[in-house]
Amino acid sequence: MKKIVLKISIACLKCKACAMKAVAKVEGINEITIDAEKGLLTVIGDVDPVIVVKELRKIKKWVKIESVGPYKKEEPKKEPPPKPKEPEPCKPLPSCCDACRPVVVGYVTYDDPAICTIL
Repeated sequence: MKKIVLKISIACLKCKACAMKAVAKVEGINEITIDAEKGLLTVIGDVDPVIVVKELRKIKKWVKIESVGPYKKEEPKKEPPPKPKEPEPCKPLPSCCDACRPVVVGYVTYDDPAICTIL
């Protein structure tokens, strides 16, 4: 099993969902995690990193391979429970960014005789 860490541009929740959906199609993946704040996508499984990058580039995402290495399952450490802290407010991602919004192009025909234009 490999652990693949990719640097990806994530600007909104829709970008994150599209990236997850594209990577989830690839066979051999056991786990996918995205850290939107750092812009990191981590894939764990028996999969070729080039295939993952190719799927992300199909959805027009900028991708850079940060690291590829063996997956080491982290063993839980036995530590005394920490004191409860007040959670820091998370900065929410916008629901949609300008890159995700569809562009609407319209046109006007001047065949209607009721329209009067003075040039």
